[in-house]
Amino acid sequence: MTSKPAARAPGLAPELILTGPMATIKLRRPDMANRLEPEDLHILRAFIRDVNARHEVLVLRMCAEGRHFCAGFNIGSVSDGSAGASFEALANELESARPVTIAAINGGVYGGATDLALACDFRIGIETSQMFVPAARLGLLFYRDGLQRYVSRLGLNTAKKLLLAAATFDAAQMQACGFLDTVVAPDALCDEVERLSAELAAMAPLALLGMKKHLNRIASGALDEDEFWRDVTQADASQDLREGALAWQEKRRPVFRGE
Repeated sequence: MTSKPAARAPGLAPELILTGPMATIKLRRPDMANRLEPEDLHILRAFIRDVNARHEVLVLRMCAEGRHFCAGFNIGSVSDGSAGASFEALANELESARPVTIAAINGGVYGGATDLALACDFRIGIETSQMFVPAARLGLLFYRDGLQRYVSRLGLNTAKKLLLAAATFDAAQMQACGFLDTVVAPDALCDEVERLSAELAAMAPLALLGMKKHLNRIASGALDEDEFWRDVTQADASQDLREGALAWQEKRRPVFRGE
């Protein structure tokens, strides 16, 4: 008797696109609201590690096809209790990714996907974006680091509304509580993501990536003082700092090389 092969999830697996200093992770299961299957978590973590190893990449964007950003993890796969740990590992890797990260929220963002967005440095949404976390209704106790991100980024009261009362927030509420940094019309999302990406990629890499790393560590109470001062010393001695000062004096755009 032969076993049947496991059924593949509808749609395509996530895709990584590399373009100079930009990297883009695209979710491609629009018919399933871009929910994540177990194999997707491994693929996404591999993408982040790949990007981390590419020192030319300064900005990592996460976007999705269709009307929704992501519906979180496939609920049919959560009964064994391992989904939380897998999702937590992915969100933590995304938060600590070397490049600056941007989530392009093209519609609904639900469940654990809200934490993936919170793990990014910037979140840009559209006027019809909404968020909802049904964990309490499903019997799921949200994982620790996700709770930490909710409280540190949105505040305790907002975290309770979203996680305990399972409130649905629209785009205006998402921006008011700090979940979204910017809200634009649907047809302006790509342009706004490209604008911010180009602005970030034009920054001095040592300063940009060093501050990103240490800001996140300060927020989580995990600042490494020795590493911080090593990075400060490296930036202070860099050619980029001299180029930045010279460009300021000459009233021109600096050309940074990350050295």
